[in-house]
Amino acid sequence: MLIALTGIPGVGKTQCAEILRKRGRYVIDLNELATSKGFGEEYDEEYDSHIIDVEALDGFITSEYRGAEVIFDGHLSHLLTVDMAVILRCNPIELQKRLQVKSWSDQKLLENVQAEVLDVIKIEAYEHLDRVYELDTTAKRPEEIADLFEAIISGRSKGDNVAWLEDFEYLLFQ
Repeated sequence: MLIALTGIPGVGKTQCAEILRKRGRYVIDLNELATSKGFGEEYDEEYDSHIIDVEALDGFITSEYRGAEVIFDGHLSHLLTVDMAVILRCNPIELQKRLQVKSWSDQKLLENVQAEVLDVIKIEAYEHLDRVYELDTTAKRPEEIADLFEAIISGRSKGDNVAWLEDFEYLLFQ
């Protein structure tokens, strides 16, 4: 089973992935894989990130990992041909605080917070995946997030139903 561990930057994907690795799960850092295999050679200076050729990366993953249980950690992983996606979500006010610590530009920070409010990753995931789950990470410790992630992928939990728009639409018009 191929599983996407996805979400806006700052929601806790990397910490969750590290814990899952320690527990013996096969977790691949998608950005690292993409750049090491040549699917992210182009670089966007403004956004300080690699531009990933998702289609080529998807083809590689489909041929290379089919039949294994692999968790792909990355905010683009829900765009791959995976069996399910678990989207980590975070209250936009808390997310803004987390991203400020990363010293991101105001524009990059605002775009990511707005994307969280507008459910961008959830909408993208539902466009081509049948099994999409959400997990609100706002007030949870990393170990608890990993526990809940494992409960979702094992079928013991359906996750959370997250919708921020009604409470945070004012963040869209800054």
